[in-house]
This record gives sequence, structure tokens and C-alpha cells, in this order.
Amino acid sequence: MEIKKAQFLTSSSEPSQCPPSSKPEYAFIGRSNVGKSSLINMICNHKGLAKTSGRPGKTQLINHFDIDNTWYLVDLPGYGYARVSKKDRVKWNAFTWVYLKKRENLMCVCVLIDGRIDPQKVDMEFMGELGARGIPFVIIFTKMEKVKPAEKEAQFKLFEQSMLETWEVLPPYFYSSATSGEGKEEILAFIAETNEKY
Repeated sequence: MEIKKAQFLTSSSEPSQCPPSSKPEYAFIGRSNVGKSSLINMICNHKGLAKTSGRPGKTQLINHFDIDNTWYLVDLPGYGYARVSKKDRVKWNAFTWVYLKKRENLMCVCVLIDGRIDPQKVDMEFMGELGARGIPFVIIFTKMEKVKPAEKEAQFKLFEQSMLETWEVLPPYFYSSATSGEGKEEILAFIAETNEKY
């Protein structure tokens, strides 16, 4: 699949404000500053589509993007560390889970993990909660251009061991780099295949 037109549609502060559930939808989420906006821009061939920032916690709303008038890509607030008040973090967490549980056209959650670092408790807990609630998800390892080829397998083994402490099998996963474009074709092929099930 090749994206020809990607455009910002709307930002919602509550799940009830989201666009009609008329198209298959894919939500992108991860720890603050995991490279989510950069990855979205790379996938969509649009450098300024999702706003990037060096400051964690930039995304504070549910942002919908219309892709080729065929499916929605959704940029969700990051979880974990962010330079915002505890009150705001609690608020984001609450409306994010309402969205994830209630959104009828949500096909899959794409959980972004920084491929350079060891498994983080907050990521494991979030994915565990997705599993417990029966919400389908895949893992996208980001910033892989910063991981040396010799270290890639060892880093993944650490992650795999951590996952298999609570999971019988790993969910589908992809390696990506917003800099080199790695993972773009594989991620879009997965979305195209999943769209056929809508």
C-alpha cells in the first residue's frame, strides 16, 4: 500500500467527540518522546502531518488523520513520563482507555517501543492491560537507526524474555526508523491486510 493523501481531520478532548466510526482505524501510542509523531510522518510521506517536539507530552488530544479517504490513523497522548501535572496525566489515561475500549472501528493499537533501551515496566503494564481487555495490538520498535546491527538481536532477546514472562506468544512486531524509512512497507502492508477484515 502507498499513501497518496494524508490530512489532519480533527482533535478531540473526549472520545465522544471523535469522528463517526465509519472507517477502519489504527491508534498509535507509546511512552512520551518515543518518536511517535516522526514515525507517523514517515509512514504518511508528510513531514509536517503530526507535530514533532523534543518536549515529552506534546500530544494531549486524540488526533485523527484521514488516510486516502479509506482509513483513520490516530495519534494518542503518550503514557509514562511527561512534563505535565499528575492531574493531566490521570485525565489523559482515563480518556485514552475509554477510547480504546469503546471505539467500534478500532482495528489495532500500534504500541511504539524505543528499540534502544531495555524493557520498561510502563510498556509491559500497558500491553498487559491491552491483552487483559482483549484489545488487538502490534509492537513497533522505533529509532532502530541508532541500534547497531550486532546489538539488534541481543536487544530483542531481552525484550522477548520479558514479554514471555506473562505472554505465551509475542504479538506481531516491526522494526522502524523515521530517519531511514525502515519498517514503512511492512507496517503499511499489515494495515492494508487488516483493512480487508473491516
